[in-house]
Amino acid sequence: MKFAKKSKVSQEIPTASMPDIVFMLLLFFMVTTVFRQFSGLPVDLPSARKIEKLDAKKNVANIWASVDGEISVDDKIVEDVKTLRLVMHPKVAENPRLITSLKIDRGTPMHFVTDIHQELREAGALRVNYCAKSGL
Repeated sequence: MKFAKKSKVSQEIPTASMPDIVFMLLLFFMVTTVFRQFSGLPVDLPSARKIEKLDAKKNVANIWASVDGEISVDDKIVEDVKTLRLVMHPKVAENPRLITSLKIDRGTPMHFVTDIHQELREAGALRVNYCAKSGL
């Protein structure tokens, strides 16, 4: 009578503790990760005597400009004033009733505001609205 040899070596990796390790790593990354939210440029708006509220927000493109020369269009930073035309032209082409809402810091130089107006004119965004805080 011949006996069969049991010399087979198992080639499987033991995975019994795998869920524990995965949950520990998941917990570690959840505790140590910091989420940053972009809140746009901080803008110090000038005061106004009379303010009219815009009715529909779907026809409004917001442009924020700071004293430092930074420009943000709908919470996306624009590198230069010259690229403002490239950003606004497709928006105006898609929605001809688009109103451009300018939110500009109080101490922003006027030549910078004039450059923004020139680029908006070249892009065809002729409906411009100025935002201000109520008061005065």
